[in-house]
Amino acid sequence: MMDLAQELIKGNHRAIARAISLAENNRSAAQEMMKKIFPGTGKSLVIGITGPPGSGKSTLVDHMVVLLRKNGKKIGIIAVDPSSPFTGGAILGDRIRMMRHSTDPDVFIRSMAARGHLGGLAKATGEAITILEAAGKDFILVETVGVGQDEVEIVKLADIVLVILIPGAGDEIQAFKAGIMEIADIFVLNKADSPDAEKTERQLKAMLDLGFEGDTMPPVVKTVATEGEGVEPLVNEIDKLVESKSQEFINSRKKRLISWMLRDIISEKIYQTVSQNIPESEFESLVERIFKREIDPYTVADEIVGRLKKAKA
Repeated sequence: MMDLAQELIKGNHRAIARAISLAENNRSAAQEMMKKIFPGTGKSLVIGITGPPGSGKSTLVDHMVVLLRKNGKKIGIIAVDPSSPFTGGAILGDRIRMMRHSTDPDVFIRSMAARGHLGGLAKATGEAITILEAAGKDFILVETVGVGQDEVEIVKLADIVLVILIPGAGDEIQAFKAGIMEIADIFVLNKADSPDAEKTERQLKAMLDLGFEGDTMPPVVKTVATEGEGVEPLVNEIDKLVESKSQEFINSRKKRLISWMLRDIISEKIYQTVSQNIPESEFESLVERIFKREIDPYTVADEIVGRLKKAKA
């Protein structure tokens, strides 16, 4: 673990890949490594990129990386995939769209399976961000699965959230409901060469005028990701946003990620303790009793927690 941590901190891509695999598949084994690398984290800018399927998120990320690399920035990309980690799915699509960066030693790309978690976020995404921070990446781009309003989960991870929208994709108003509207720091209207682009932009700005409660209205940036158009203005808006925010605001976002990770770690450790102290046969027996309505799940949970407390006393 010490060797792995040292290689990771040097930016070795093999070590980064191994570390993320550990975080995904063997979290207990990953703990010692995470403890060693944690002091060197917290310095990257984490950008969440979310939006409906087919909105061009991966293509936009690809062009953002080109521009950021011209400025000498080191980039980490996490593409959270909706499918099983064994069946491929969107992993192949993401990798093809970003293929030109695969040989760049300062760009690391990783696809992760959401594994059924709401918001399209893999359970180990927070650890993956920490690993990429320790590896010295300046920007970490987290592209999430398009699963509608559950996408609000991305705010737990990102310093800045980009919400990608496209014109003419069915009922636009449905996409603009409160959850997704409130999380955006910047709206990106992609495929802006579409005839419906101006109409959608007007709708979006009207919705913001009616419902936005913050101090500063999120900007709307129009792009044509397939051509790379509008990407430079988008990166400029990100820079302006970072410069305009106080250190207190930036720190509060960083603390939010730590809070989420801590809750996740505590929950997992409690569940591990329960699993170690409650035999599987007894657990299944309790499930059967709940199914038959002989007892309710809240009483069972209280009894299990009470038993653990007595065991520790």
